[in-house]
Amino acid sequence: MKIDVSHAKKIIQRYRKKKGILIPLLQDIQAIYGYVPEETVGLISKELSIYPVDIYGVTTFYTQFHLMPQGKHTIKVCQGTACHVMGGKGILNCISDKLGIKDGETTEDGRFSLERVACLGCCGMAPVVVVDEDFHGNCNFQKIDYLLNQYKSKKEES
Repeated sequence: MKIDVSHAKKIIQRYRKKKGILIPLLQDIQAIYGYVPEETVGLISKELSIYPVDIYGVTTFYTQFHLMPQGKHTIKVCQGTACHVMGGKGILNCISDKLGIKDGETTEDGRFSLERVACLGCCGMAPVVVVDEDFHGNCNFQKIDYLLNQYKSKKEES
C-alpha cells in the first residue's frame, strides 16, 4: 500500500537544521500515520542526511515506535515482576488465544494490536493491562472477557 508522504515532508521541514531531532521527528510521523512507514524512513534519510540504519536503530530500540500499521486499539500486558507473579503471563496468553494473535501482531480486522511490555509501573495493581490509554488493574480472566467485549463493541470515532 502506497502512502501519501506530503504530511511527512511538512513535518521534516519543521525539523530541518535542528540537532537531536530524530526521536521527536519520528514521534510526529507516527502521530500522523499511526506507525513509521518505510517510505518516510527513506524520505527522512534523503532530506536530513541520516542513514536509514540509524533511523531503524531508533525505531527498533524504542518500543514506542511501530514499523507496521497498528490496530485501532492497542492492548499492552505487563510482564514485570509483580504482574508476572500475579498471573500476567496467563493474562497475556488468554488475550492472545481470544484474539488469535501473538505479541506484536494485529488482528486481521485491524481492531486490536497486542504488546507484551516489561513494566508499566503499576505494581500495586498487578496484573495490569492497558488498552489504548486506559489502565485496568487486578486483571483476571473474567475481566479480560469484559474488556475485550467492551472494546469490540465500542463505536469507532471517525
